[in-house]
Amino acid sequence: MFFILSKVLGALVLPSNLLLLLLAVGCLALMRHRRRMGALCLGAGMAFYLAAGLGPLGLLLLRPLEDRFPRPPDNMAAPTGIIVLGGGMNEILYKDRQAFVLGSDGSRMTDAFILSRRFPGAKVIFTGGSNAVIDDEGITEADAARAFYSAMGMAPERLVLEDRSRNTDENARFTREIVKPQPGERFVLVTSAVHMPRSVGLFRKAGFDVVPYPSNYQTRGTDEDFWRMSTTAASGLSRFDQAAREWVGLLAYRLTDRIDELLPAP
Repeated sequence: MFFILSKVLGALVLPSNLLLLLLAVGCLALMRHRRRMGALCLGAGMAFYLAAGLGPLGLLLLRPLEDRFPRPPDNMAAPTGIIVLGGGMNEILYKDRQAFVLGSDGSRMTDAFILSRRFPGAKVIFTGGSNAVIDDEGITEADAARAFYSAMGMAPERLVLEDRSRNTDENARFTREIVKPQPGERFVLVTSAVHMPRSVGLFRKAGFDVVPYPSNYQTRGTDEDFWRMSTTAASGLSRFDQAAREWVGLLAYRLTDRIDELLPAP
């Protein structure tokens, strides 16, 4: 039930969808000759469109999340395992095209592989099922990940697959059931930088001692982030949506006691 509610409500509260609703209300108000209300809604919608679509608003919301956990040094101690969260590959296109299609979060897949070469004694644990609400197309992210890492030359005995999870909460809980982390064991956690605070909170709650390894950065970590404009409104709104989804997710997971802190810290 939590999964379905999170998907439905998450789509409803996306800023880009709320913007569309605001503009629709404005147009409807004008059609009904409520000019003041219509002008107010359309003006607010256009202001938000400029600030979030073309301005740096999305970057400003992403920046604190991406800065929260720095990458560990290259000389870090060898971990027990390397956990990589799903979301980096399009398993449906892999099924239909038999081609590996890495999405905007795809560098979590390649970063995990690089780490596997650096730490040859560590298991690589991929966690990701299908996040489809209705039809899972008969394939999971784990299926595509198995094929991807096999093609990259990874020995099959090194790879541990968790293929039931549909969101990050289930990533952590179902991985715990398979791996059964023990005291003294440390796991490198690989996911997108913006997603790392929520992921760390969930995996800590599940009993893992994790070393965050953020991937897929979208901000530069410099003063330029505070004034950099988007080249297209679509890209700016996409960043704003992603940041809003993470902040709302952190709040929802804290209120439901799935994480112990609103914004997990190093």
